[in-house]
Order: sequence, then C-alpha cells, then structure tokens
Amino acid sequence: MKYFVNEECIGCGLCNGLCPKVFYMNQEGVAEAVDQEVDADDVSSANDAMNSCPVQAIEER
Repeated sequence: MKYFVNEECIGCGLCNGLCPKVFYMNQEGVAEAVDQEVDADDVSSANDAMNSCPVQAIEER
C-alpha cells in the first residue's frame, strides 16, 4: 500500500508526528508521503495519520 498527500494539506504536521516513517514535511512546509510501498508494520500508524488528518489530505493509492 502507498499513501499520497494531496494539495489540501495545511502543513499541520500531525501525520508526520503519528507516522514519521511514511510522512515528512517538505521545504514548502507541507506534508509528503514516501514514494514506496509502506511496510506492514507501519500501515496501522499510517492509517491513523490518514484518518486523523483535519483536512482529509491523505489518500491511499
């Protein structure tokens, strides 16, 4: 499973705080997701981040 952060991101950093192995803050101050399949061990925390996003900017791909 892969994740994608869309243009709705407001840069709150919640996803990075919940799952730093998958989400990081870029130079523009908004989140991005790693461009690779997420390890099974990290799927739960990545889903928590996706479901906690205040603007629903995280998508599964």
